[in-house]
Amino acid sequence: MKKQLALCLCIGLTFTITGCSPGTLLDQFLPADEEPAQNQEEHQPRVYMDEIRGNLQDFTGNQLTIKADDNMYVFDVSQATLECEDGMITGDEISIIYEGQLSDTDTSTVRALKVVDEYHKKSQLEDRTAHGQVQDLTANTITIKAKSGKTATYPITGTEQYYQNGIKANNWVYLHFKGKFPETESDNPTVLNASHLKVLSISDIDPLKVPDPTPTPTPSADETQTAEEKKLSGIIQDIKLNSLTVLLDGMETPLVFDMSSIPCHFAGGPCPGSHATVTYTGEFNGATLDGISVLGITGEDPDTLNNKQVSFTVTGEIMGSTANTVTILTFDGAAVTFRTDNARNSSTGGLLSGSSVKITFHPAQSRESNIYVGLKIEDA
Repeated sequence: MKKQLALCLCIGLTFTITGCSPGTLLDQFLPADEEPAQNQEEHQPRVYMDEIRGNLQDFTGNQLTIKADDNMYVFDVSQATLECEDGMITGDEISIIYEGQLSDTDTSTVRALKVVDEYHKKSQLEDRTAHGQVQDLTANTITIKAKSGKTATYPITGTEQYYQNGIKANNWVYLHFKGKFPETESDNPTVLNASHLKVLSISDIDPLKVPDPTPTPTPSADETQTAEEKKLSGIIQDIKLNSLTVLLDGMETPLVFDMSSIPCHFAGGPCPGSHATVTYTGEFNGATLDGISVLGITGEDPDTLNNKQVSFTVTGEIMGSTANTVTILTFDGAAVTFRTDNARNSSTGGLLSGSSVKITFHPAQSRESNIYVGLKIEDA
């Protein structure tokens, strides 16, 4: 009781007496043979929490590099949560909240807790445009070559794409993206590192504007319809430049469609597992493309789908993970990061590095961020 009274008096006098520290006041009111609690804790290590602000330069799944005050810092974020609204986009201003004390650029003495958007951002990420010739196109990447001769491979998982005149090698396209190329030296100055930018759209026209479907007029009684448009539907298996592989409904063997000279629109990207509709004329024999003329291909619109209907998938090997994300390296060379906190995980590898997984995600929930919302994780 005496000790409690002394502590209460100490707290009150702290605000009214000058020239006395809390420790001095405790010494005055506690018996001489009792050591204050704070003195007993002096021998235990203190935990310091601080933050560092900088521009993101690189992210490998469990490590990130930022540039702050002209210095480069590499943090282990395997135990941290990633809470950046735009994701892990190079050039973005972020803060790393950590415990411990930094020693120059040595981050081994601290533990990262959170990675968040910089509250006092000096500049917001802007919509930028790249224009170049297509060198390669896969489900998760596109490589283009600019007029300057520089090439870059951009990550395009779930990105809306519209090719009014078809897609093939050396076609000119426009990419709208967010982020900046990292300030790191490259072995080849003609190859830019675009691996952690966020591509918003791709099209051979700018701005991207998909025309409304033309209604089919009702033929008059004496009018003969010579080329009736028909539709086939199926599931996308793969894409390689102008070749789209689709397993049509009711078939066991997929067919390869040439997209080099037909309009194609993929609102959520041509991701494996998602559905596509093929518009054609002629008579489909149920086995080959002989006898039909393909007029266009349209992927499904993720904005019209709920989580249970979504079937967009990405497959690859796990590069690293944090407290709420996992990053996989896809078969076509893209590093793609997914939120895992609400994903159903049936994989058997424990999300360990090197494990092969297939992740179902919702493109519409990650339009502005390059961290995708994972819905389901399973063994590949």
